[in-house]
Amino acid sequence: MILARTAPPQGRERLEIGDGTRQSDRDDAQLRALGYESHFDRTMSKWENFSLGFTYLSPVVGVYTIFASAFATGGPPMWWTYVLVGVGQWLVTLVFGEIVSQFPISGGLYPWARRLVGKRWAWMAGWVYGWALCCTMAGVATGAAPFVAQAFGLAVTPVAATAIALVLLAATTALNLSGTRLLARVALIGFICELVGALVVGGYLLLFARRQPLSILLDTRFVAPHGPYWPAFLASSLAAMFCYYGFEACGDVAEETPDASRMIPKAMRMTIYIGGAAACWVCLAFVLAIPNVPAAISGADPDPIATLLRLAMGEAGFRAVIGVVLISFVSCLLSLQAAASRLIYAYARDRMIAGSGFLGRLSPGRRVPSNALLVMGAIPAVIALAGLWVQDAIATIISFAAIGIYVAFQMIVLGALFARTRGWRPAGPFRLGRKGWIVNVLALAYGVSAIANILWPRNPGQPWYANYAMIVTTSGVLALGLLYMICARPYERGTTPAGDAHLLSSEAA
Repeated sequence: MILARTAPPQGRERLEIGDGTRQSDRDDAQLRALGYESHFDRTMSKWENFSLGFTYLSPVVGVYTIFASAFATGGPPMWWTYVLVGVGQWLVTLVFGEIVSQFPISGGLYPWARRLVGKRWAWMAGWVYGWALCCTMAGVATGAAPFVAQAFGLAVTPVAATAIALVLLAATTALNLSGTRLLARVALIGFICELVGALVVGGYLLLFARRQPLSILLDTRFVAPHGPYWPAFLASSLAAMFCYYGFEACGDVAEETPDASRMIPKAMRMTIYIGGAAACWVCLAFVLAIPNVPAAISGADPDPIATLLRLAMGEAGFRAVIGVVLISFVSCLLSLQAAASRLIYAYARDRMIAGSGFLGRLSPGRRVPSNALLVMGAIPAVIALAGLWVQDAIATIISFAAIGIYVAFQMIVLGALFARTRGWRPAGPFRLGRKGWIVNVLALAYGVSAIANILWPRNPGQPWYANYAMIVTTSGVLALGLLYMICARPYERGTTPAGDAHLLSSEAA
């Protein structure tokens, strides 16, 4: 149910609540002050919320699926990209933390953009983010296929890969429909398995299977023996950029987390700290354990991770690692779909999308957006299924996942900077104070440079539609969103507040 904003401002509402009031009552009162009334099951603990972000970020999935191409592009020094990208995304996390601390509303990026800037900006941010999530789910489900095939001894044909992707998407949809409690538990189990697996595998490789010296992390001669190395380094950083998001999912389930204003900023930072450390650890172990660096770079060894794991652990150990990877893929898909469904639900609750009455319903028993979950399972399935006929085009669409996430992120970072120029002073429990301006500007500078790096054409010998595929795809998504917004005017519907972040700051002061 949507409420018009007749309640007192956020800061005033919190003053009227006594210290003896239950946390659930304080959460409900805070949400009513923001113009909403929630019917979600608010039972997700801080660690479960963090686990959702961690399994969405999924260092195991990110490193295992893209390591070979990143290593072939940048050689051993590509490891440093995980450190640098982690610092950049940490700055973005701090900005997001200030926003969600004041606006703990389900849907994440969409309601944040709505309060910081306005309805039109919010609609476009959610549009880009939603399609990026769908493409990410299709990419993760399809990327899991080779690991499933290896585990069961199957041949990885296009038909088999698509069938595996569809089964995984159906399974995660069924799990998500079971309710918030099951989602939280599976996310926590996935986090434990993934973290333990990363620590154990990385530790074993570094202790017993290390084949390269640490100095190889600075050795550029494998990919740039005579010319400058930085183009290869920037190109290889795309793998780390694909790995370092997911922390925003903690905010997508804000209305399912008690004391969300305090807990979610902590969970977001923990996602970067622990997830980033796990990714760096596993990647370092792989780089130092590769037996034949030239073969991995040239492509003579097409799967260097499988090669080094079999040499170090034998076939039984390799299959055990594959089991951990499969758990990581399932928990990653589960978290992605949960985030996407809450985004669509938030759109529908504000009547900002066609079919809002259908998509804005919560299941009466489980209290999850069941219709939105079904839709956000079907769209990635269609994208994965289309790969049987238009494989190159689908690969381009799936590659939009990373650039779409980064564009949506920077719309929020830019929105926060815009709100600051209008007088917004974050009023939630988590605040950066005077450092907020500096962090916001640095986060925007990082994000813009990252987007330019992702979009930069790097294959001049290929046809223009392949070399500029990322730019064409991104421009197409933005153009379609603008066209829909101009023609349908969805931003004119709904009565919940928009563009009022600076006004709330004045009221709180």
